[in-house]
Amino acid sequence: MRVLLTGAAGFLGSHLADRLVAAGHDVVGVDNLSSGRLTNLRQLVEVPTFSFVQADVCEPLDVEGSFEWVLHFASPASPPQFLAWPVQTLRTNGEGTRHLLDLARDRGAHFLLASTSEVYGDPLEHPQAESYWGNVHPTGPRSSYDEGKRYAEAMATAFHTAHGLPIRICRIFNTYGPRMRPDDGRVVSNFVIQALRGEPLTIYGDGSRTRSFTYVDDLIDGVMSLMAVETFEPVNLGNPNEFTILELARTVLRLTGSASTIVHRPLPEDDPARRRPDIGRARQLLGWQPRIGLEEGLRRMIDAYRADELDGRAGDHLEATWPARA
Repeated sequence: MRVLLTGAAGFLGSHLADRLVAAGHDVVGVDNLSSGRLTNLRQLVEVPTFSFVQADVCEPLDVEGSFEWVLHFASPASPPQFLAWPVQTLRTNGEGTRHLLDLARDRGAHFLLASTSEVYGDPLEHPQAESYWGNVHPTGPRSSYDEGKRYAEAMATAFHTAHGLPIRICRIFNTYGPRMRPDDGRVVSNFVIQALRGEPLTIYGDGSRTRSFTYVDDLIDGVMSLMAVETFEPVNLGNPNEFTILELARTVLRLTGSASTIVHRPLPEDDPARRRPDIGRARQLLGWQPRIGLEEGLRRMIDAYRADELDGRAGDHLEATWPARA
């Protein structure tokens, strides 16, 4: 197949690009490099079935040819990013989603939206099933991301209803692993970087808030499985094992052997108290469930970060001239 993948230089997008190429597909990766890094794609520079286009999905894309799939993974995703770029975040998920849906319709492609568990907000139901409508603050500090993704889901669904466009929507829960930016700002990368550098691990609140952490390989398995079935309803992709933030911090300290201390800071506004997916739909439709436990995933991530630090590449951008194959 020929696939258009936005957000290709980002954390999730680059892992998905690797998997698609390994499966024998031709991939056109698109990224504006506002948060993505070409370093994440260095292994694909010489691969003839991968090409890269630097472009912003907020504008119509100038790409030629037909596609079987348009995969929309472009968006600021970490709190520091969407808090710093609220308008860009809304535009990427609003205008960007509309442009890509138009492209998919015009080229006869399927469309897959990378949505998020943030559409559930600070949930009043636990665990969160796809049938839960959420508890989102529409004008709060996180609203640019939360409401942007909710709008993107609504727009994709409208294209399916009005035009018969085949769509998929995956609601992604906290995912971690190699290639997260050291300055990403999400809790797992924060803790790993702080522990490796001997800095205090920063916990916001008393550490009793919970999250469910999915290793990136499991997440990509779920996305690939979702592409292989026919369903237009959202599907949760996440790990149902729930941990407190304090448990996560202590696990990172133990696995890194770090002597870092733990410090507490005030909770940010609208920070969800609990987050855990109900993955019954994914199990039934996709035959999917995560395989990699938290400790094993953290070991892999820690090893990758240590290797990047030794190579001097952590946080660096790759200077590369990409062959014009798009």
